[in-house]
Amino acid sequence: MDPGRDKCGLAVVDGRDGVLARGVVPTTAVAPMVRAWVAAHRPTVLVVGAGTAVRHVREAIRDLDVPLQLFPEDHTTLRARQRYFAEHPPRGWRRLVPPGLLSPPIPVDDYAAVLIAEDYLAAVRGKERARSAGNRSTRSAYRAR
Repeated sequence: MDPGRDKCGLAVVDGRDGVLARGVVPTTAVAPMVRAWVAAHRPTVLVVGAGTAVRHVREAIRDLDVPLQLFPEDHTTLRARQRYFAEHPPRGWRRLVPPGLLSPPIPVDDYAAVLIAEDYLAAVRGKERARSAGNRSTRSAYRAR
């Protein structure tokens, strides 16, 4: 989730299958939407960007039986705009405008939610790789003795 004062970006992202669902909802409607998506997709963790309005969102979904993980959302808004234009290249005269000067015609908070989830999954994979590499070096050290 990419929480915001007025709207929140939501995404269901699977480490293997990618983006399963995404959307932008008013912050006041985030709780019912998250409950519906939790029932439909049965996630193992809810990852919430640790930025604007995070307290309100945490309070709204505190009763869910899914672990909640706060995760940094550094530069996700800018990266979401870039991802939007990568998936929807400007057409006509807009393609002549430098990408940094273009604004997407729709909110891209759902793209930010996808990026937060992808960053979280990458961090988890990195920790798992480091842990397994540490276990291998420990086993090698024991064998060497």
